[in-house]
Amino acid sequence: MPTFEGTQLSQTIRAKTAEIKKLCERLREDIASHAPSGRWSPKQIISHISGPDGIGFIPSIRRILEQDTPRLDMVAEDPFFTERRSGMTMKELLAEFEQEYLRIADMLTEASKEQLARKAHIPLFKNTPLGEYPTLATFIGALVEWHMDFHIKHMKEVLEALGQA
Repeated sequence: MPTFEGTQLSQTIRAKTAEIKKLCERLREDIASHAPSGRWSPKQIISHISGPDGIGFIPSIRRILEQDTPRLDMVAEDPFFTERRSGMTMKELLAEFEQEYLRIADMLTEASKEQLARKAHIPLFKNTPLGEYPTLATFIGALVEWHMDFHIKHMKEVLEALGQA
């Protein structure tokens, strides 16, 4: 049975996805692969928030839903910018990113209270306020509220540095 929490998370995902797309809508393709010194390019940022190439985040979410406290070995600060993704246009990367997050949003719209309360073991989160054993709702909340907010700000800074703000 759908929950208020799942619906809220779904709406947040849709809003953040739209915000990122809007930030990048006027970005020229010849600039999308450029990076200011010491920063990622816009394409690398989109690649990073899309998750591992060819995998994304949905398999991790499914593991949480299907297994008892699965261990998720997440990698921090990896842009997941593979050869395939580097050859994509910014428009193609954004479409892939949007598709991934809209599928997650759809999953959450239908998630039950019990599903949202399922836990994962994520050692990367051990020394964070999320803790090493976050619930699915906490994991998704961090992914879209903290992580995407961080990279929205990151994207704005990079676009400004590239003269695209």
